[in-house]
Amino acid sequence: MMTQSRMPLLARRVFGKGLAGTLLAPPLARSARAADAYPDKAVTLIVPFAAGGSADVYGRLLGQQLNAVTGQAFIVENRPGAGSIIGSQYAATSRPDGYMLLVISNTHTVNETLFAKKPYKLMTSFEPVAPINSSDLVLVTRPTLGVKTLDDLIKLAKEKPGMLTFASSGPGTPYHMAGELFKQMAGIDIVHVPFKGSSEARIDVIGGQVDMMFDATTTMLGLIKSGKVTGIATTGKARSAVLPDLPTMADAGVPDYEAVIWLGIVAPKGTPAAIVDTLNTLITTIDQKPEVRAAWEKQGAEPVIMNPEQFAAFIAADIKKWAKVVEISGARVNN
Repeated sequence: MMTQSRMPLLARRVFGKGLAGTLLAPPLARSARAADAYPDKAVTLIVPFAAGGSADVYGRLLGQQLNAVTGQAFIVENRPGAGSIIGSQYAATSRPDGYMLLVISNTHTVNETLFAKKPYKLMTSFEPVAPINSSDLVLVTRPTLGVKTLDDLIKLAKEKPGMLTFASSGPGTPYHMAGELFKQMAGIDIVHVPFKGSSEARIDVIGGQVDMMFDATTTMLGLIKSGKVTGIATTGKARSAVLPDLPTMADAGVPDYEAVIWLGIVAPKGTPAAIVDTLNTLITTIDQKPEVRAAWEKQGAEPVIMNPEQFAAFIAADIKKWAKVVEISGARVNN
């Protein structure tokens, strides 16, 4: 029978032997072993937005697929607040072992300039892992505005500078930034009217209190068909599968315009490259599954495929793009 006096000594010997083996193993070998075993327990996906939004919906679908592929649970944890900063800071300060991941969107790239002070930096606090998908927006107007095309709308805005209004779900949101980009690229002066959410903004556009807004294609599809709003143009590089009869903003009169909502996965800085690569491979494989593509398309989204290096370059370029828009608009938050 083992006495209590011998148990601590034996435990120290076993622990010390294991620790020595770990310290003597080359870093690359340790990283490779970690990736080979990854994941061997539940992984948390932090969604820094409220439940029910696109990041939450897509994050949960991705988590279900990752669970099916790996046999390990990928648990979505919503940590909303402060324009995604609360949940993102939590993820940034988590252990960089691949078991805490963060769902990000272009809200994050806008926030790099929008917030004067922030407890993390997107490019230095995280390891880019993989994009998930992207979704077009659609520009709609109140029917009583009397315009049918983007050219008509731009002409009216130039005839009445500062008189037309556009709604959004709040300062710094993708819907707000889509409007600011439109203003700058078309050379027009329209007034931003922020709301606490897209539903409130939508109600006032339908009711005629606000002239126009950018919103999700799937959300606006029924309203456009019923004539409650007028669809003007979509915001992607190609025509939307949801609203194929509408031209893109670029084709309709604002060359090179693009403003989509994209989602992706990042990990805390220092997460082993082998684990990042493993995750990228898993997500890329899932994104290309026919049933996943169908699920994305049903929600108005399409998969985006990039390796970690390409995703890092994409994030950096998106930060630069929206920094210019934020600075010209004057939309800053002093937190």
